[in-house]
Amino acid sequence: MADTSAHEAILYEKRDDGAVQCRVCPRLCVIKPGRRGTCRARENRDGTLVALVYDRVCSVAADPVEKKPLFHFFPGSLVLSLGTLGCNFTCGHCQNWQIAHAEAGPNTIRELRELPASKLPVLADHNDCAGVAWTYNEPTIWIEYVIDGARVAHEHGLYTVMVTNGYITQEGLDAVAPHLDAYRVDVKGFSDDLYRRLCKVADFAPVLASAERALHVHGCHVEIVTNVIPTLNDDEEQLRAIADWIVARLGAKTPWHVTRFMPYLEFSHLPATPVKTLERAQAIGFEAGLEFVYIGNVPGHAGENTVCPNCRRLVARRTGYAVQDLALRDGHCAMCGWDLNVRERVKQPPDGS
Repeated sequence: MADTSAHEAILYEKRDDGAVQCRVCPRLCVIKPGRRGTCRARENRDGTLVALVYDRVCSVAADPVEKKPLFHFFPGSLVLSLGTLGCNFTCGHCQNWQIAHAEAGPNTIRELRELPASKLPVLADHNDCAGVAWTYNEPTIWIEYVIDGARVAHEHGLYTVMVTNGYITQEGLDAVAPHLDAYRVDVKGFSDDLYRRLCKVADFAPVLASAERALHVHGCHVEIVTNVIPTLNDDEEQLRAIADWIVARLGAKTPWHVTRFMPYLEFSHLPATPVKTLERAQAIGFEAGLEFVYIGNVPGHAGENTVCPNCRRLVARRTGYAVQDLALRDGHCAMCGWDLNVRERVKQPPDGS
């Protein structure tokens, strides 16, 4: 089996003392020889930064795109979903901590499945998938594979999705976003204190900046998710700040998903989010001017459905991840013609790709 751990990383600088500085995420890790960055997936080998998990996957599935969640992007389609080991956050409530917090050691890497980027279109076709998503753990940490895989996917007419925490440098985003159709980003709260406590990073400004740039500079379809956690980010001030930011910087048609937190890991002492709290968050979003605010992780709730903001008719009924009664015409309401900001076209590959 090929030693894919020898794949040289992109976006780093070599230093005179043998250390390297990674420029993919805002941590800007300075990594000494033989050591790894915070994400545990990038290692300094004799002054060369290598991507340890390039084309090595631990999770592969054909998921409904609604599971990402993406509700206004190729609705009802299946997406080939890929994950590996590592993350540049260390969230205390991570539902995928077994892979996100894992160490990519030599034995572990050998146990992972090797999935060359060139094979993704065939695998997608065999599973009736319309696109490829990098998800489950943070895609930024294997950005080289995302770029290579997204290029191949576009060449075969597949859409591409990055499900991300948004913590990426402008340089990193500009390397990957030209090859992405959708950028689904978590906005976990609206204060540096929250991000320090929850994610162990100093500030959240890069998250907002990446979402804005993905939309306005690179033309990605953007949807925002906030997992509403009791006592941490469920206060009106933070929720209203998120909603106001989405309206002002991303636009009123940007979908916002407010999802139910379930007790886990460091925050297992907290209760599950009351449904009334989620309904209040949804109301805050509508009051701010958002046209589409969804309640997540509450199966069967009417807040999963899409209602046309203009004629108030049901456009998409959802039961779990299944989409029914889809009343769309070219991304618009089939009844009144209102623009619903639904993307159903694959981005043209950038020049020189």
